[in-house]
Amino acid sequence: MTTMLAARLVSPGQPLNIEEVPRPRPGEDEVLLRVEACGLCGTDLHLAVVGDIPVERVPITLGHEGAGVVAALGSGVREFAIGDRVAMFPAAFCGKCRFCLAGRHSLCDASRVYGMARDGALAEYVVAPARTLIPIPDGVSSELAAIVTDGVSTPFHALRSRGRLVAGESVAVFGCGGLGTHAIILARLMGAGRIAAIDVDASALERARRLGADLVLDASAGDPAKAIRAGFGRGADLALEFVGKVETAEAAIRALDKSGRAVLVGVGAGRPALPALLAFVGREQSVLGSFGMDRADIEDLLSMVADGQLDLSASISGRYALSDVNAALQRLCDKSGGVVRIVVRT
Repeated sequence: MTTMLAARLVSPGQPLNIEEVPRPRPGEDEVLLRVEACGLCGTDLHLAVVGDIPVERVPITLGHEGAGVVAALGSGVREFAIGDRVAMFPAAFCGKCRFCLAGRHSLCDASRVYGMARDGALAEYVVAPARTLIPIPDGVSSELAAIVTDGVSTPFHALRSRGRLVAGESVAVFGCGGLGTHAIILARLMGAGRIAAIDVDASALERARRLGADLVLDASAGDPAKAIRAGFGRGADLALEFVGKVETAEAAIRALDKSGRAVLVGVGAGRPALPALLAFVGREQSVLGSFGMDRADIEDLLSMVADGQLDLSASISGRYALSDVNAALQRLCDKSGGVVRIVVRT
């Protein structure tokens, strides 16, 4: 066959078209991947439902959380063989710039995100540079590998690489959707002392409670920063913000203890304010951005799943066929049924 089915964004903010398109051919350093699973995330909603994130071109195939089986190899690829199971890094990084050479792949100067700058994995096949593929360990399903590439690795990067969580420290998680839920799981696994979960959705808060959050706060019921101080006896050592709103970013900063770090992961157009410099400087607090993940984050997480250290069995809230991708996106948008992550099977 020389064609395949793909979910194509034709007009931002409009339902995706399921189209028959030419099957791509791998270049010299590329691999053709037969996609088995592709996760959906908030970025897909902004592209296909809200329409407020620009793409390089239309039509374009969405999907940046892909995993599957190697189907063909470019002439220069030696590190993989046909039949290997691999997960995709969410963007094609160059491997040559100073950030890639330092292992900070999310900051690659020439990064091209799947579904925004090049065709993604919401298709039967996708082409990816071999250097950006991560072998999937035995015993880890393609579905779990797919969601690890972004939905789990993004909060892991925020906790480990940017927040530098130390065992015993207190953590506040603002926004307990897919990313925040995994942040709670990972923070507990990494030895966090007390964990506060902050959201406005009752089902998300109940899920956080089940996962072991010590303090569960409805942000609509009052100032969560004050509630954290009241519940913990002092501020949090590390606050993670996954919402992308000014008010939650500022609340995360206000929730900090001395030497506390606020890691902002959520993306938005607002401009949160810092506290008065006398207090901010005198308390030696930090505000950090955290964007995506590095290859090592995905590799380490897949090993943790394979070794049984990290249980993601409850993370997939629904599975949909490629033909039903718009229904999957709508469910994710509605947050119906307490969605953590949704996977599209091809």
